[in-house]
Amino acid sequence: MRRFIGVAVALFVATTAGALPAQSLLYRSANLGGTWVVDPGVVQFNFVHRFYIVPGTLGHVVVNDPTFTLATGVGPKVAVGGQFATHSILISQASGAQSTNETQLFARWRAWGGPEGSEGLHVSLTPAYNLLAKSVDGELGADWTSGPVTLEGAARIAAKPLGQSGARAAFGGGVVARVNRYVALSTDVGSFVGPTVRAAWSAALNLLIPGSPHTFSLEVSNAVTSTIQGNSIGQAQRLYGFEFTIPLHLKRFAPWFHGSPKPAALGPAAAVAAEVRMAAYAFQTPSVTISAGQAVRWTNDDAVEHSVTFDGTEPGSPLLPPTGTYVHRFDTPGTYPYHCTPHPFMKGVIVVK
Repeated sequence: MRRFIGVAVALFVATTAGALPAQSLLYRSANLGGTWVVDPGVVQFNFVHRFYIVPGTLGHVVVNDPTFTLATGVGPKVAVGGQFATHSILISQASGAQSTNETQLFARWRAWGGPEGSEGLHVSLTPAYNLLAKSVDGELGADWTSGPVTLEGAARIAAKPLGQSGARAAFGGGVVARVNRYVALSTDVGSFVGPTVRAAWSAALNLLIPGSPHTFSLEVSNAVTSTIQGNSIGQAQRLYGFEFTIPLHLKRFAPWFHGSPKPAALGPAAAVAAEVRMAAYAFQTPSVTISAGQAVRWTNDDAVEHSVTFDGTEPGSPLLPPTGTYVHRFDTPGTYPYHCTPHPFMKGVIVVK
């Protein structure tokens, strides 16, 4: 426990100012790690709480199995972090284990693909070390998004699966179907290779909390912990619970210490042909059509910072403070999709004729 707290504090102190891609449960099922990474200067805190009820002569007993994830970015498309879980199923099989607490340290490299939620294929590589099993683990993750559907896959390897000698592979797959911008359904299954291992599975109702970068899910699963090994083995007991994702961008708290930021007007002087307001965590005019040589002006009417980040090579804005504006001129015809880096569920497109 002390070791994990030390890692958590180090990760928290290491975060300064920067962009924030909020990891969203609308693109990931409960027992798959996904391909998301955190930008530098951001702390991503995920809390998974699962439980089951054991009947007894003196009354029912609730057994709680929480998993805490804390991570931050250390470079472009690279994140590091740790996970801490109690009542790990590894304790029953890990030889010499003195604790039921499971800690996993990991790094993730998003080797292929755009930001979370973008169309197409995304691939990540996640090396990890499980302190309870004393095992070097790894996961090759991939997901493919097309419209409201995301398909997921994972290939895993554990040097000491369940604390035992002899490397072992595991595989998992899942699907997320978004009903609308606020609601999604997900399911997955994964298992170590071998007839003696029970497969881990999950099903969840995933929700985006309106007006915030946070997502929440109601889950049912037979996996106890959310580590690479924990997501690869199930138990006979069915568990219920939830997950809550909390991105923390420290620059948002700057007004507490430095006062409110001054309005910012950024971008070249050009004929502004369209206005886009950022309000209620959305681009209020998500699709705009202009002519080549004209410009678009974005105005941040929210109380938090937003950005205009284009999915391609087109340069975008820095973080815009409340009341800040940004102007961008488009000289070449084409379609320019964009999003807000702190809140990637905010999306828009500029069509230049």
